[in-house]
Amino acid sequence: MADSLIIFDTTLRDGEQSPGASMTKDEKLRIARQLERLRVDVIEAGFAASSPGDFEAVKAIAAAVKDSRICSLARANDRDISRAAEALKGANAARIHTFIATSELHMEKKLRMTREQVLEQARLAVRFARNHCGDVEFSPEDGYRSDPDFLCRVLEAVIAEGATTLNIPDTVGYGIPELYGQFIADLRRRVPNSDKAIWSVHCHNDLGMAVANSLAGVKIGGARQIECTINGLGERAGNCSLEEVVMAVKTRRDHFGLQVNIDTSQIVAASRLVSQTTGFVVQPNKAVVGANAFAHASGIHQDGVLKARDTYEIMRAEDVGWATNKIVLGKLSGRNAFKQRLLQLGIELESETELNEAFARFKDLADRKAEVFDEDILALVQDEQAEQVGEHFHLVSLAQRSETGERPHARVVFAGGGQEFMAESDGNGPVDACVRAIESQVQSGAELLLFGINALSSGSSESQGEVSMRLQLGGRVVNSVGSDPDIIVASAKAYLNGLNKLRAKGERVAAQG
Repeated sequence: MADSLIIFDTTLRDGEQSPGASMTKDEKLRIARQLERLRVDVIEAGFAASSPGDFEAVKAIAAAVKDSRICSLARANDRDISRAAEALKGANAARIHTFIATSELHMEKKLRMTREQVLEQARLAVRFARNHCGDVEFSPEDGYRSDPDFLCRVLEAVIAEGATTLNIPDTVGYGIPELYGQFIADLRRRVPNSDKAIWSVHCHNDLGMAVANSLAGVKIGGARQIECTINGLGERAGNCSLEEVVMAVKTRRDHFGLQVNIDTSQIVAASRLVSQTTGFVVQPNKAVVGANAFAHASGIHQDGVLKARDTYEIMRAEDVGWATNKIVLGKLSGRNAFKQRLLQLGIELESETELNEAFARFKDLADRKAEVFDEDILALVQDEQAEQVGEHFHLVSLAQRSETGERPHARVVFAGGGQEFMAESDGNGPVDACVRAIESQVQSGAELLLFGINALSSGSSESQGEVSMRLQLGGRVVNSVGSDPDIIVASAKAYLNGLNKLRAKGERVAAQG
């Protein structure tokens, strides 16, 4: 039987560190349930000590998810570890993941600690964590740029204290596949008790090699856990992409000889849920989950695929979940069919009231567009749940006028703080006019950094538009999303959603990469 490769998903922790990708507890819980359906082995639910919100999110996920191991990150100190242990109390299977930097640069400039101090703190942290949890992972932050002699001392010591998994992060994406793989192999050879722990890799994508480095760490280095995120989400250039490493190992099993537990038919659903929740659009040519991943434009390619699919396709689209995302509902569909589709999409509404309100939105949307896609359903339920949790601002109505040769004008009515506001403004375009109108009342001072439009579903001009915005205020950056068949309405929703996020998100303690 083939060796097993553990898939450790850190979308909810490291992925959330991407500027603007912060998620609410409910959003995290929704994604965690999809990761469970994906059969991810370990879900790093967050960094419990970083904020009260993250603590509550880890706690909620630990209580709700039963089939995956739930992990919380913690710095190498008693307070963080105790907080993680408390949040994980309700988990069927729990892991504490503790870390401390071991590179000369990080120890000197960031920690201001000597080698011996770092070694002792790592030992004590793992010992303390082991008293709270039988499964303890240790990471030497910036491990790949650490002195190998010192790193071996630290790793040997933490294994002796009870660490069950050793993760060697390429925190800044500096690795080259052959060199990183050999680095892991050398560590495993030199650490006397290396066979007492599972070795893991965690690679960032700064040079575009996170997936290649991770696979080299497995093939050359002998690691048996890969840390990754859905869509490669993460700070800076992102992390190793879950969908890419999983499909690489499955497609080239002849080379890797490894078994993964992932239900690949859930990959596309997970990708879309993360994309719509964070506002980070998946590029069309993204491997596995991009809109063009299984598209063929060349006549030669089309002819080949029609004759024999494997002439130009090494994977089947339906194996990663594309076949499940077809048109299934319309205006004649009933409430029960709608409810069943929600369950298939991994959406569990907490009450009949929520279901009724979501169904009413669905009927309204179905009256405006003949064919309702899965992406449309995800978007309308997301809007519904945003209002259920009491977001401060929400759109009431919008009217705008745009005519060639005339300056666009918008009138926006929105609610906030128990009162209703009406504002009008001109702008360079209809979206600019809407934003200016809202700002004339809110006066947030937020700066719009990025603006993008994406069709939620393909096939016709009546597709819903999804608008994503990135706002900055006082050094804080948030991503926001709004969707509607009218892209101007979607833009107003996205801007108000961004203002809500700027109001709601508190300060967080920074974690490792």
